[in-house]
Amino acid sequence: MCGIVAAATHRNVRDILIAGLHTLEYRGYDSAGISLQQDGYLARHRAAGKVKDLEALLEASPFDGHCGISHTRWATHGAPNRINAHPHSSGDQLSLVHNGIIENHAALRTELIEAGCEFSSETDTEVMVHLVAHLMDSGQDLFQAVRSAIARLRGAFAIAVVSAAEPGVIVGARRGSPLVLGVGDNENFLASDIYPLLNETNRFVFLEEGDVVSLSAEEYQIRGADDVVVERTVKQVETTAGAVNRGGYPHFMLKEIFEQPTVVAETLEGRISATSVLPNIFGVGANDQLRKVKQVHIIACGTSYHAGLVARYQLEQLAGIPCQCEIASEYRYRRPVVPENTLFVAISQSGETADTLAALRHAQQAGYITTLAICNVAESSVVREAELVLMTRAGPEIGVASTKAFTTQLVALQLLILELARINGVDNDVYANYVMALNRLPDLLNRALGLDEEFKILAKAFIEKDHALFLGRGSHYPIALEGALKLKEISYIHAEAYAAGELKHGPLALVDAQMPVFAVAPNNTLLEKLISNIEEVSARGGELYVIADNEVVSNFGQRHGYVIGLDSGGPLLAPVVMTIPLQLLAYHVAVQRGTDVDQPRNLAKSVTVE
Repeated sequence: MCGIVAAATHRNVRDILIAGLHTLEYRGYDSAGISLQQDGYLARHRAAGKVKDLEALLEASPFDGHCGISHTRWATHGAPNRINAHPHSSGDQLSLVHNGIIENHAALRTELIEAGCEFSSETDTEVMVHLVAHLMDSGQDLFQAVRSAIARLRGAFAIAVVSAAEPGVIVGARRGSPLVLGVGDNENFLASDIYPLLNETNRFVFLEEGDVVSLSAEEYQIRGADDVVVERTVKQVETTAGAVNRGGYPHFMLKEIFEQPTVVAETLEGRISATSVLPNIFGVGANDQLRKVKQVHIIACGTSYHAGLVARYQLEQLAGIPCQCEIASEYRYRRPVVPENTLFVAISQSGETADTLAALRHAQQAGYITTLAICNVAESSVVREAELVLMTRAGPEIGVASTKAFTTQLVALQLLILELARINGVDNDVYANYVMALNRLPDLLNRALGLDEEFKILAKAFIEKDHALFLGRGSHYPIALEGALKLKEISYIHAEAYAAGELKHGPLALVDAQMPVFAVAPNNTLLEKLISNIEEVSARGGELYVIADNEVVSNFGQRHGYVIGLDSGGPLLAPVVMTIPLQLLAYHVAVQRGTDVDQPRNLAKSVTVE
């Protein structure tokens, strides 16, 4: 979603802020802006479009400063234009940037208009800056005014505020949206995450829910939700700025696709031996709780939800434990029945997904035996608030369309599935064979990546297409869902996925010679059923593409269209391995259609609002 970068230093911060905004472009945005303290006033520039458009304004009308805030906005309230872009200001004396949504903005706007405030935008954010300014006019300093203002807000926010009346000072606050403090040498920073600050510092304070921070170049002070001064741990991170560059690849997405063998190996390292899952990988004492688990609820959004759906199939098959998987935005607004001894699993790449985080908080009061987070960001809210944690170790994922985060989520879930299967008495040889298979996974992913050139050629057939269908059965139905999602996200081709057995119940009406249909065909007990479904497409002249396990390629003939074979590694690994070709397809189609692969329109990397 939106991105914040703020800095208080003894040097010019303009270029620091702009460089930070460039780093945050992966989050998705439609406008950008900057506000710097001057002598007695604030200078501000805003631009619709990309950060480069803001840079052009600064080149035409430059200004410098030692203290300032900046922002990339993803439109929620109000159209994506310059007037609605952040920072929002009250005159030239106060500026504020904001991630999140304020739910009671309409009532506050009415109140402030009656008090004489003039609004120029459609945003909920402008309410906040006028509210803080109104409180400062009544005699409060900037920190007090921010605290008083946020006490009146309903919703989620991370904010950074500067005032011309307090040179060199920035006040930040968070509730429901992430905000980190970067600690430098006689300079301090605020940002939505660590990445825009890695060129300036590797020391960070991860602000907690309800924290308000005041910072200058020399010092900072944090007060918790109870308004008491608190000492938060300063953590030194190992991630470097080089981890968030393209490394010679034309796009982050392609780099991240090719990183999957390495990051999957990282996910497995220290967690499995040759034949078993190692103890306590979910946390000290976790195994005692897992022994009591009789049912599992998995909650997630988007791509993470697809990972959960795969896990549902595999968990019930291998461990014999009932499993439900639900979209977080639906789960949080109903009253789920929680059977005794149910494990709650939240899956999130960023750990800040608003709906998933809200679902986790609900679950903590709903009677689950414990909560487990599967996540990629160590200091995220989901990780901090769950009782048990398994990190996916995918490393920074910059492309908006998730690739390596998805496959590492699948692998992390497989570790949970195998542990629950062992506890529930799965045959020892079956268990050991599955763990041995996991040890082969990085190599199988490398081999699947060898299909890259073939999919680059194949993608040419999709350049003029407007629609596509994806088919799968069993645990590969969610892989079909993921393949369709990737294609629509970055190529803008309308793509849908169906359980192949549902074809005759409606989707078959769409099939003709102009409709490409992708089928995922592993070597499993549902293969013959899937081939029958594919025959239905072939009989109606559909344009067929089949991704099949090498062992069953011979089951397909010329009437089945274009067949691509690969070694899928067996039933546990096949969903992970067969994801790779679908990612390559989406990537190459998008490139050849000329879309913005890493920053597709209307989408954001980290969805921190409902």
